[in-house]
Amino acid sequence: MKIPATFSELLQAYFTEYLMRERNASPHTIANYRDTFRMVIAFAQERWNKPPTKLAIADLDAPFVAGFLDHLEKDRGVSPRSRNVRLAAIHSFFNYVALQEPAAGAVAQRILAIKSKRCTKKPMEFLTRPEIDALLAAPDQTTWSGRRDRTLLLVAVQTGLRVSELIGLCCQDVILGSGAHVRCTGKGRKTRCIPLRKEAVTALRHWMREQNGRPTDPLFPNMRGRSLSRDGVEYMIAKHAATAKETCPLLKTKRVSPHVLRHSTAMDLLQHGVDRSVIALWLGHESMDTTQAYLHANLALKEQALAKTEPFKGRIRRYRPADPLLAFLQSL
Repeated sequence: MKIPATFSELLQAYFTEYLMRERNASPHTIANYRDTFRMVIAFAQERWNKPPTKLAIADLDAPFVAGFLDHLEKDRGVSPRSRNVRLAAIHSFFNYVALQEPAAGAVAQRILAIKSKRCTKKPMEFLTRPEIDALLAAPDQTTWSGRRDRTLLLVAVQTGLRVSELIGLCCQDVILGSGAHVRCTGKGRKTRCIPLRKEAVTALRHWMREQNGRPTDPLFPNMRGRSLSRDGVEYMIAKHAATAKETCPLLKTKRVSPHVLRHSTAMDLLQHGVDRSVIALWLGHESMDTTQAYLHANLALKEQALAKTEPFKGRIRRYRPADPLLAFLQSL
C-alpha cells in the first residue's frame, strides 16, 4: 500500500520535478511561487504552531487558504491584484496535488474553487512627447552615469522593453549599421528583434565605444561592472523624473516608472497609426487583447472619432414635475 506523500514532499517535488524539470519554468516564475509558499508556511506556523515539515495537506484546506488571502490584504496591505497572483501560485500547486495524491483531491478541488478577486482598473499612465523630451534631457551627460542613463532611457522609450529585458541586454544583443536593431528574450522565453531609430543608434554607438565591453558584458552596467538591478533602474528613472519636473510641470502629476515608459512607446506607435498587431509583436504581448488596453487609454483617438460624428439636434428641455409631491421628491 502506497504511503500518502506529505506536504513537504509534495511541495519539493512540485518545484523540482514539475516546475523546473517538466515545465522548465523561468527563474522569475519559480522565485514568485517560492515567495508565495514562504508566506503560506509562515502563516501556517503561526496558526497551527507546527514546523514546516510537520504540516499536512489537510492543514492547508480551503478555509485556511481563504484566511491566508485575507491576511495578505488586511495585515500585509497587498492589493487585490497581488492577492490574485499569490492565489494563482496556490492553484498551480493544488492542481499538481490533485494529480499526484487522489486522496487529497477533495481538499484540492475546494481550494481550486476559490475565485480571483475583481480589481479596479486604474487609467493607464503614459508620457507625451514633450514629457519624454524633458526626461531625456535630465541626465548630466558630463558624467559616466549620466551618459549611461540617457542611453538607457532613450532605448527604453523607443523599444518599449520591459525592465527585465533592459537589464538583461548584453553588448552582443545590439546590432548597429544597416538594419540596426536590439535583440531580447522576453516572457515565455520568446526572442524578438526591435528596430532602432537613428538617434538611438548614434547614442548606442557612442556608449558602446566608451564601454569597450566584451560581447557578453552587460550593455548597461552599474558602477561595479555588473548588470543593473530592477530597483536600480527604478531609482534612476525616479531621480531623473524629479529633475525633469522642474522644466516640465506636466510631469508633476505623473509617477514615472519603467512600465510607464513601455506604455509611452505603445501610445506613441498607436498615435502614429501603427496597427495593433504590429504593436503587439513590438512589445512581445502574448495576445492582442493586452494591446487593446491602449485604445481605451488613448483620449486623442477618441476625440478624433468624436470629431467625425454630427451633433444631435434635439432641444434640451428641463423636467418640471406637475404635482407638488413630485416637486418635493425632486428637490431632495
